Amino acid sequence: MITKKFMKSKPEVQVTFELPGNIEASEAALVGEFNNWDSAANPLSKTKGVWKTTLKLETGKEYQFRYLVNGSEWYNDDAADKYVANNIDGENSVLVAMN
Repeated sequence: MITKKFMKSKPEVQVTFELPGNIEASEAALVGEFNNWDSAANPLSKTKGVWKTTLKLETGKEYQFRYLVNGSEWYNDDAADKYVANNIDGENSVLVAMN
């Protein structure tokens, strides 16, 4: 699940990324264009049984991303704004940071 909150004072959006509840995870990370696909940059924290993280991103852009679970399993977000083909194993989720 993705929740967006656009800032009125600056050109950014606060985005909360939440791993779908049906995915079994002992660890999870948010990996995408906003962190150069670095699996260590944005780990998800588990709170009340839900894996999530929040980032502030520049508006006016689109960001490809995926979730990396248990160090080797890749997942897309069902609530992504759209999907684009990648050259590895299918599709990437896309967040559109425009209101």
